[in-house]
Amino acid sequence: MSCVHVDVASHPSVVNAAKETFTIAKVDVLVNSAGITGPNTKLWDYPVDAWKQVFDINVHGLFHCCREISLHMKANNYGRIVNIASVAGKEGNPNASAYSASKAAVIGITKSLGKELADTGVRVNCVTPAAVKTSMFDQMTPEHIQFMLSKIPMGRFGTTDEVAAMITWLSTEECSFSTGAVFDLSGGRSTY
Repeated sequence: MSCVHVDVASHPSVVNAAKETFTIAKVDVLVNSAGITGPNTKLWDYPVDAWKQVFDINVHGLFHCCREISLHMKANNYGRIVNIASVAGKEGNPNASAYSASKAAVIGITKSLGKELADTGVRVNCVTPAAVKTSMFDQMTPEHIQFMLSKIPMGRFGTTDEVAAMITWLSTEECSFSTGAVFDLSGGRSTY
């Protein structure tokens, strides 16, 4: 198996990685899962450089990957793009304005691109998990983690296996009539 390293925040890096990947194989599935939380602080105290970094990775990185890979998929008339957003993009979390806003942008990009490719064999959807215990927790304060848990009616965090199962289905041929859709994995937090 071959690996191609990429910095999603750098458009030239994504262009080069895409070209290199296309020499190895056809791309049928793109999962955009790179993301950072940024600091947990009030918007008026939010460091401008940190805000930019969150958007460079969470939004611009996703845009770069979708831009380069969707053309390839469109030419092949087949593909599945799964973007990882967050319930924070639907509801907003206090002390996480950059993360919440960036994940709202992911939802918007998903809906737009899904409609733009609806007349092809390419499907674009996103998953909006509530909190899932991953290394991203290392970027958050204990208070913010507890706040997120308090919002989940099931009283637990999601698991990576639960998210992977949803991504897997969205990546299959069977996912043929959903595009531009938002699939919640929120333990009951989001019900709309």
